[in-house]
Amino acid sequence: MKKNPESGWFGYTRTSPEEKTARVASVFSSVAENYDLMNDFMSGGLHRPWKDHFVAKMRPRAGEAILDVAGGTGDIALRCAKKLREQSLMREAQSSRENITICDINPDMIKVGQAKAIDQGYLTGLNWVVGNAEKLPFADNSFDLLSISFGLRNVTHIDEALAEFARVLKTGGRFYCMEFSSGVISPLKKIYDLYSFSVLPWLGEKVANDREAYQYLAESIRQFPDQTALTKRIKNASFDNVRHENLMGGIAAIHSGWIL
Repeated sequence: MKKNPESGWFGYTRTSPEEKTARVASVFSSVAENYDLMNDFMSGGLHRPWKDHFVAKMRPRAGEAILDVAGGTGDIALRCAKKLREQSLMREAQSSRENITICDINPDMIKVGQAKAIDQGYLTGLNWVVGNAEKLPFADNSFDLLSISFGLRNVTHIDEALAEFARVLKTGGRFYCMEFSSGVISPLKKIYDLYSFSVLPWLGEKVANDREAYQYLAESIRQFPDQTALTKRIKNASFDNVRHENLMGGIAAIHSGWIL
């Protein structure tokens, strides 16, 4: 299979890779202010326990350099910070150096995340960077732990991004990806498709005043590789011990791998 087969598609619309990147950027600029609210509406709040479980699997530890890619509104980074603080170790990290880096290509999403961090009392210890997952602005072997949550699907060149993740991780570094999947078990598939293509766009129109953005969401999930295909592509990017865990019958999945 050739690399990055998704790069020429924006949802179900054929396009150039450059146009896809621009259109995805436009989508997230449009929905940034309502992004968290829409997550609650469209998942019925399920995204919250999913993210809690995701961070629990990541096992962030004090002293580690942590990178959350496509971290936008800070949901994963703030959960990591909370876990470190609960271990009574975050204060030391805050006083010594920035420990958690959030990298997102969209400055509008980052602004929302920065405001949320301040509201939650995280004034230091978080480093916000505007950057592209396909060309991360970090040196080789910079991070111990790298996460991406519901973001890989929106990357134009997924294989290039996976290679970048491997590049910036140290030997022994851990990679975690949570993403919607097209590999949904049969009993759920019809209901899931009906919800995705009817309810989600309607919610997008009513809550975020942007039906097209959430039509794209549904289409982009169907264009994303299933669990088996993504596992193979993560392995091809030099990760070892690659595995996945399905959430809610495969509606979403957590993939993980190591740099050894």
